[in-house]
Amino acid sequence: MTAILRSEGLHKRFGAVSAATDVNLSVEEGEIVALIGANGAGKTSYVNMVTGYLRPDAGRIRLGETDLVGMKPRQVTRAGICRSFQVAQIFGELTVLENVLIALAIARGGASSGWRGLSRPEWISASEEVLEQFQLAEHRDATAGTLAQGVRKLLDIAMATVASPRLMMLDEPTSGISVDEKFAVMDTLMSALRQRGVTVLFVEHDMEIVERYARRVAAFYDGRIIADGDAAEVLVDPDVRQYVVGGELHRRGGQGGGE
Repeated sequence: MTAILRSEGLHKRFGAVSAATDVNLSVEEGEIVALIGANGAGKTSYVNMVTGYLRPDAGRIRLGETDLVGMKPRQVTRAGICRSFQVAQIFGELTVLENVLIALAIARGGASSGWRGLSRPEWISASEEVLEQFQLAEHRDATAGTLAQGVRKLLDIAMATVASPRLMMLDEPTSGISVDEKFAVMDTLMSALRQRGVTVLFVEHDMEIVERYARRVAAFYDGRIIADGDAAEVLVDPDVRQYVVGGELHRRGGQGGGE
């Protein structure tokens, strides 16, 4: 396999606090990788450095052969990395289809053409294809602000994928989603990203989600990666149990949507 993302020797400090200390992480094309760790462990700082929201004090970040350090978030998106946030970034007063159309217009540089440009048949067709992949077609004409939290999360991530990213970084994709919906949402999400050929790196605190969907886990503690490897092995690592997971994990049968 080929490394799509390589992060080497990343350091970042905020005064006396170290957000990253010699962080090295490579992600192979097609992988599904979970980043775990307590609040303040360095996970989100890592994602922010990769996506251009935070510049490392030292180190290198490369997407393929492209050096990302110093790029602004929009430049990183154009290079091939998209991200989602814990709170869905959607236009609540617009319909689901209109949300995707606007995201597509921005991705294709056509936002300046205004609403008339959004009525292009080819853009509507492309947007409807995205809605089908994320199982949002039934909500096509619904006002986005009225959707359930899980559906909003799917819409938010669907909007990000119209830029055709090579790598998608998800910040707690199940945050705010009910226990009853979380697996259905993740099944839909992972299936859609797999259809689009996107490599996935996601931050998650819910160990049931990590166990079921991640092939590989990188555990952060105090700005460092203390374990990185096969999910089953990392989750029983003594340091990960002590500093990250805490209590005993109860594994479920099968790996669900992570397959």
